Parts: sequence; C-alpha cells; structure tokens
Amino acid sequence: MNAGQDVQLDELDARLIQLLADEPRIGVLECSRRLGVARGTAQARLDKLVERGVIGGFGPEISPTAIGFAVTSFVTLEISQRHGHDAVTAHLAAIPEVLEAHTITGASDLLCRIVARSNADLQRVIDQIVSYDGIRRASTIIALAEQIPYRTLPLIHSTTH
Repeated sequence: MNAGQDVQLDELDARLIQLLADEPRIGVLECSRRLGVARGTAQARLDKLVERGVIGGFGPEISPTAIGFAVTSFVTLEISQRHGHDAVTAHLAAIPEVLEAHTITGASDLLCRIVARSNADLQRVIDQIVSYDGIRRASTIIALAEQIPYRTLPLIHSTTH
C-alpha cells in the first residue's frame, strides 16, 4: 500500500476490526457468526484489510514492563550526515531495547522509544546507542506514567461515522 493512500472503511470493516481487537484469538467462522455475515464475506473483508495494510499483524502484544523493562524513555538523536540514516538505523536495530525509531523534523534527526530494566540500565542502553560514531548527540526524556497507551481503534471509529 502507498503511504498516505486513502483507505475507505465501512461499518462492517470497523466492526470486524473491533471484534479482532477485543478477541484476537477468535476465528473467522466465529467472526462471521457474530457479525451476521457469511464466512466468505468475513474472510474476504479480513483478507482485504490485510492486503491494504490496515491490519498489520496478528501477533501478541508484549508488555515490556511485564517482562522486566520498567523504564520507558524517548531519545532524540542528532546524527552525522556523513554516516547517514541507514547506518545509524542498522546500529539501533541491533539494540533490543530500542523498540522503534522515526526520522523527524526539527533540531534532531531521529526519535527513538527505548526501554530499560532500571535507570542504571537506561544509562547502559544510552551508552550503547551513543557509542556509534554516526551519533553526535542524544537527549533523553524518561516517561513517568503512560496516560494513553498506543491505540488506533478511535481512528477506525472516526472514519466510519
């Protein structure tokens, strides 16, 4: 799917997505029963949502906190243009505690979400991140509490009303 492509969702798509979000282990047959549509319709809708990139996966959501990574932080990085984004991204991808990285506008070049077991462990992770020659500067913000978890269902509902 092309970035920025306008994907239209109808009420059935939204209901199917909500059902899968509420009960990720539900089967297509049960989805069709609950939605009041034929199994083939539910399967076709699901296939189309996956094909269009609306649904990106069916894997489990992992809680870093539940597996011992209690500290979440956001780090902005200024990189050396000589090294470029690809080399820095490869370095970051090799660090398990880097959960995501985005190219950004503004004074910095990348924004990363990272986790650590403790504040002392966070220092270790940051040291590992900045050990790469292509990273000139890092600025870290520690998250104290999650107020709104990552969510997309409100977007789905807003497109069908």
